[in-house]
Amino acid sequence: MTRIFLTQNNYIVGKFDHNTQKILESIDLARQKECSLIVTSELALLGYPPKDLLYYPSILAECEKAIENILPHTKGVTLLLGCVRKNPGQGQPLFNSCAIITDGKLVDYYDKWLLPTYDVFDERRYFAPGKKTKVIEHDGKKIALSICEDIWYDQLDNLYENDPISEIYSSHVDFLINLSASPFELHKLKQRISLCQNISHKLSCPVLFCNQVGGNDSLIFDGYSFATDSDHLLGMSRGFIEDSLIFDSEKPLAAPSLNYSDPEQLYNGLVLGLRDYFHKQNFSKALIGLSGGIDSALVATLVSKAIGPQNVVGISMPSRYSSEHSIQDAKSLSRNLSIELLEMPIEKVHQSYLDIFEAPFKDLPEDVTEENIQSRIRGMILMAFSNKWGHLVVSCGNKSEMAMGYATLYGDLTGGLAAISDLTKTQVYAVSKWINAKKEIIPASIIEKAPSAELKPNQKDSDTLPDYAILDQIIVDYIQEHLEPEEIAQKNKLQIELVKEAVRKIHLSEYKRRQAPIGLKVTQKAFSSGWQLPIVHAHHKD
Repeated sequence: MTRIFLTQNNYIVGKFDHNTQKILESIDLARQKECSLIVTSELALLGYPPKDLLYYPSILAECEKAIENILPHTKGVTLLLGCVRKNPGQGQPLFNSCAIITDGKLVDYYDKWLLPTYDVFDERRYFAPGKKTKVIEHDGKKIALSICEDIWYDQLDNLYENDPISEIYSSHVDFLINLSASPFELHKLKQRISLCQNISHKLSCPVLFCNQVGGNDSLIFDGYSFATDSDHLLGMSRGFIEDSLIFDSEKPLAAPSLNYSDPEQLYNGLVLGLRDYFHKQNFSKALIGLSGGIDSALVATLVSKAIGPQNVVGISMPSRYSSEHSIQDAKSLSRNLSIELLEMPIEKVHQSYLDIFEAPFKDLPEDVTEENIQSRIRGMILMAFSNKWGHLVVSCGNKSEMAMGYATLYGDLTGGLAAISDLTKTQVYAVSKWINAKKEIIPASIIEKAPSAELKPNQKDSDTLPDYAILDQIIVDYIQEHLEPEEIAQKNKLQIELVKEAVRKIHLSEYKRRQAPIGLKVTQKAFSSGWQLPIVHAHHKD
């Protein structure tokens, strides 16, 4: 009988004492559960992704010291530990490795073969690729090791020259173990499971996938560590929280349900990403500008869940154009969430700005200039409270607005973290409705009314934008699927002029997005992480 303990922990990048303690607690728990093989996630000692911290020699030194501290705690067990190690040869100075520790001794390493350098990943910047497979023996079983990308060869259109899994085939192993730090994105879990089931079929053995959980900067790691054979899930840990999974070769667990709705997954991912950004950055309280609109309502709800309503302050900043129902909606939402609400009307400040510009703008018609002044006044007020109180401002711009340039620089883009910048407007509504499914949290009037920035009389988003159901499909097809405008128009039966105008706005707004706060990534392609577009170019701008 082989009992393997997959430990799904929430690590903090660069905090070796914290991460070491998590690993030691996992070793103790594994012993209590009579498991003799413990598996961590990728780069568990350091936390993922460490990025340019890897350039500092102290990082490697601290990693080596942490391993020495862990060794005495591994008597009678084997630990597969994600770490970095020095490359003694040519090429990049480090390996992304799995330390093989048995009975208090560092026995060997396995070095990651496939180093992703696309989207949010840039591992070739730091690591040299491994060149050898590694099969260990434990309890009379042959176990092959792999690290994250090593199992993705077949999914990446021959991006790599060598396939580590094919190299393992002739070893006739009993299990394949994968140490992973696979970021969350919508629908990624089923893709991982399908991938591992195909590998299980190829190798004729179960595959065990141990993933990191927690938020680090823009990236959210959802956990969901699992064991699978070629046809069935043999067990899976919970998602978005620290957990563990025990794989017993003779007593597989009942297959878990995968009936997760998209809004539920988005909600859980964003709450985790927000909570960890606050806690790991040592922020305790949040400031949110509450307009009475759907975006700020959703952000306030997510942040309240993440850090507690007692730690959230909403600020209502009505102008001469703010409708009475929006003002009341902000009050209703704050009562439903039990958060503090401050009312700061901006009329006097707004008028003072208009007075300043009256002479120089005398013969010019009112336009977006006057609208943006209101947004920037609100940004200034939020940042004044942030500076004085030490609270973090969470901005409320969604992906549709970010794409079209409808989030104002130094206005609604003000903040230290963008909570929903990777949610299209249609996803904002879907998550809000999911939140309200059991109990009305977000007032129904907020969800039902036509979206509006309320920066001029009787303004609606539909005055200058296509219906969001249409616009969001264009955004997804262009940003995520990389379809050309003609293909998008044909696919969705849209007028080519409409598609070209939307694409033109996407490109024209890149300079704004480059100055925006980082946002939480929950889809395949997010603006703030993995999107690398030049600001200065001529493609599709005309």
